[in-house]
Amino acid sequence: MYMRKEYIGQNVYTALQKRLKFIFEEFDNIFVSFSGGKDSGLLLNLTLDFQRKYYPDKKIGVFHQDFEAQYTVTTEYVERTFRRIQNEVEPYWVCLPMATRTALSSYQMYWYPWDDTKEEIWVRPMPEYPYVINLQNNPMTTYRYRMHQEDLAKQFGRWYRIAHDNRKTVCLLGIRTDESLQRYSGILNKKYGYKSECWISKQFKDVWAASPIYDWSNSDVWHANYVFGYDYNKLYDLYYMAGLKPDQMRVASPFNDYAKDSLNLYRVIDPEIWAKLVGRVRGANFASIYGKTKAMGYRNLTLPEGYTWESYTKFLLDTLPARLRKNYIEKFKTSMRFWHTTGGGLDEKVIQELIDHGYNIRRNGVSNYTVMKNSRIIFLDKIPDHTDDIKSSKDIPSWKRMCYCILKNDHICRFMGFGLTKKQQKRVELLKRKYNKVGE
Repeated sequence: MYMRKEYIGQNVYTALQKRLKFIFEEFDNIFVSFSGGKDSGLLLNLTLDFQRKYYPDKKIGVFHQDFEAQYTVTTEYVERTFRRIQNEVEPYWVCLPMATRTALSSYQMYWYPWDDTKEEIWVRPMPEYPYVINLQNNPMTTYRYRMHQEDLAKQFGRWYRIAHDNRKTVCLLGIRTDESLQRYSGILNKKYGYKSECWISKQFKDVWAASPIYDWSNSDVWHANYVFGYDYNKLYDLYYMAGLKPDQMRVASPFNDYAKDSLNLYRVIDPEIWAKLVGRVRGANFASIYGKTKAMGYRNLTLPEGYTWESYTKFLLDTLPARLRKNYIEKFKTSMRFWHTTGGGLDEKVIQELIDHGYNIRRNGVSNYTVMKNSRIIFLDKIPDHTDDIKSSKDIPSWKRMCYCILKNDHICRFMGFGLTKKQQKRVELLKRKYNKVGE
C-alpha cells in the first residue's frame, strides 16, 4: 500500500492499529466524533473494523454534531451510516441550539443551528430517529442553552463519562496535521499528552481527546477508502466534478470563514438548500457572489468617492449594532496603541521600504514572536490611511486594514493579527474551571 511514513519505518495503517490497541487497552469508554466528512468517516469505519475483530464485546459510541445547514448528500451519508451501525454502537445524533460563528453577516457574530425560536426557517426538518438528541429529548446534563459549538462537543465528552459510570473516557477525532500548521500545533501536545502519547490531550478529569490518524495524508485517506471499500460522503464526488482540488473539499458549516469561497457551489449542487441558506443567515447571498472577487480582496478593495479609509471605517462603524461596533472599536484602539508604543516585528525589506516611502517609524527592540527575531517597529505619526505603496507586506497598520475587517465580517480581526482577547480567554478559563467541577 501507499501510506508510507519513512521517518517511522511503517505505514500509517499499521501505526493506527497500534494506536487503537493502546486506546482500547487504556480507556473504559470510547466514542468517535463523526462529522460526515471523509476523515471522521474513515476513522469510524477503521475503528469499528478493529473493534469487531479484537474487542467484539466492547461497544463504542458515535457522536454526530448536526449544524442544520448542510448539503443534502451529507445528510444522506450520515443517515446511511447511522442506519448501518445503529445496532452495534451507541448512536448520538445531536441537534441542539448552539452558537456557531458566522463570517457572512455584519449583524450577527453567531448563528444558532436548530434555534427553537426560528423553526419555521430551519434549512431542513429535524431528523426523526430515536437516537436524535434535541430540546425535547435531551439527556445531556452538561448542555447549556445556546452554548458555543466547541463547548458542546467537549461537554458531550463529560456527559458521556458521567453516563458511563464516571470511568476513563476518550473521544476519537478524525483530524490530520497536514491540513494546516494550526492543526499540527493543536493536535500534537507533547507537554500534556497521555502517557507520552502526544496525539492524546486531556479535556476534563478522566476525559481525553485522541487523534489516531493525525499523520495520515489526504491520499492515504482516499487510498484506504478504496482498498477497504468503505462508504463515504458523495459530496466529494460532486466537488471533484465541480473542479475543486482535494484540499479545497470541506464538509463544514457554509457560514464559517473556511466555507465562504465554496459557498456559491450550493447554488449548483443543492439549489433547494441554497434558497433556504439565503433566508437563514443574512449575508449568505453577498458572500457567495463576492467571495472570490475584488469586493473581498484586500489589495483591490476600492474606496467610495468622497471618503478616506478613516472616514469610511467610521461610517461603517456607525451602521453596526452597538455590540458589534464596540467590539471593533476596542480591537482598533488596541491595535493603534500597540503600533504606537510596542511595535510589530517586521522584515528588514519591509522596514527599508517604509523608510524609502517616508513613513516616520522607529525601531523598538526585537520581537520574540517572529522566527527571525525581527525588529519591532513603532509608528511615530498617526496610523496611515492606507499603505498601498508598500508592496512587500500587507501586515502594516492602516485604516484600510481596519475597514477590511468590517467588510469581511472578521469580528475577531484575525486579518490584523488578533486572536481571543485576554478578557475572552479569561472567560473561557473560568467556564472550563466551573464546568470541570460539575459531575466529577
